[in-house]
Amino acid sequence: MGSTQHPRRGDTRQRIQDVALELFAEQGYEKTSLREIAERLDVTKAALYYHFKSKEDIIVSIFKDLTRPVDELVAWGRGQPRSLKTKREILRRYSRMLTDAAPMFRFLQENQASLRDLRIGAPFKERMTDLRELLEEPDAPLTDQIRCLSALFTIHAGMFALKDTEGDPEEKREAVLEVSYELVNRAHGVTE
Repeated sequence: MGSTQHPRRGDTRQRIQDVALELFAEQGYEKTSLREIAERLDVTKAALYYHFKSKEDIIVSIFKDLTRPVDELVAWGRGQPRSLKTKREILRRYSRMLTDAAPMFRFLQENQASLRDLRIGAPFKERMTDLRELLEEPDAPLTDQIRCLSALFTIHAGMFALKDTEGDPEEKREAVLEVSYELVNRAHGVTE
């Protein structure tokens, strides 16, 4: 007796998230409708509403799923010694996370105006503040604070600026990470 496999509820939810994020990145958050998401999925709007009541619900669920590793990184970093080695490891791990979550971070980058009105805007800013504080020394001079903040932005900007540049993605990630390391090293008085 054969059994028919039905997709688990989580699989449908994941498909909705993937398609919505793809459309948000292509067209922008504001210009994408639930109807378009349903059409791309070849489901009814009612089926879509079963899982998500609004576009914002979709993006909040995606954000929670993809930023969980950032929360784990912040928790890990807070439990480590405030050494340069730890700070470089935070940057390395963060770089890897951005690579793994590129569609979400592309959405965040390309839809900054929309984020201000969404429930994810403030939590995202808080996560970036937490990471920056892990990289900075308490009472660091303003120039070193800027270097630490710039190390994070270098990872973000480098990923997006180089995405269309020819070359091995891992080599590009490593090059961006090297520049980020240089900024944190300099903020901590290490010149190589």
